[in-house]
Amino acid sequence: MPRPRKCRKVCCLPKADAFIPAGCQEAKPGVVMTVDEYETIRLIDHEGFSQEQCSVYMNVARTTVQQIYNSARKKLSVALVDGLPLKIEGGDYQLCDGEESHCGCGGCHKHRKACRAAHSMKEEEKS
Repeated sequence: MPRPRKCRKVCCLPKADAFIPAGCQEAKPGVVMTVDEYETIRLIDHEGFSQEQCSVYMNVARTTVQQIYNSARKKLSVALVDGLPLKIEGGDYQLCDGEESHCGCGGCHKHRKACRAAHSMKEEEKS
């Protein structure tokens, strides 16, 4: 019996969950990227995390992050090179609930809001 898959922690869902190439007039079958694959691209390529930092943030092994990241890059390349629509959906993930003491990506919107509130309270106490 295979080992059950761990849910990967994701800070937030993507702002846009689908991309269609300009000039794409015929209904081509698209490429589907999972939310956890999107998160590895966001953390490693956009936020500048190492695979090790990404694995700690997502609560999975570094080798798992490497597999997810390689799969995501392959899907991105297929969508770009072949001019196919890209859709982001599904996967084994758990959204950040904002209850943690810190957010590994530098703060999701829930954590930034809580940090600002805590900082303003400290400033008021000093006054």
